[in-house]
Amino acid sequence: MPTPQLPSEVLAMMRRGVSAIVASRDADLRPSLMRAMATRVGEDGAGITVYLARSQAGQVLQDIAANGHIAVVFSEPSTHRTVQVKATRVQVRQAGASDEAAVARYLASMERELAHVYIPAPLTRAMLACRLEDLVAVSFVPEYAFDQTPGPQAGTRLPGMRA
Repeated sequence: MPTPQLPSEVLAMMRRGVSAIVASRDADLRPSLMRAMATRVGEDGAGITVYLARSQAGQVLQDIAANGHIAVVFSEPSTHRTVQVKATRVQVRQAGASDEAAVARYLASMERELAHVYIPAPLTRAMLACRLEDLVAVSFVPEYAFDQTPGPQAGTRLPGMRA
């Protein structure tokens, strides 16, 4: 099955490093979610990695391990432009030294993004403070993507993606 392609403007937003919330669900369909501490999106969007703090994201990580289902909302704070990507297969590993640059880039990007809505950098750094040894990298290929920007198009499938 070919990998669906995210629209280039969506990829650009996601790759820049915007707010990301990671969700899954348990066997009874109860949702779990946690803020990503960092993200890394490949140039073609086929590979997305979100970093979760193990010490804070226990339920989400447990649900992802149990069923492989993940949904991630990427949102630009200054415009509320939002996209949700979903997958049913993930790879989970301990973050390591090779992830350090991605985590640092994400923090710098979030400091710039949140400055647009008057959140000072020290608050952003406090919100995303984490130790590399506490981070878990969850990687996946998006299977579904939806516009979730508030407004009349919210919930519509993005072009080129499965419904």
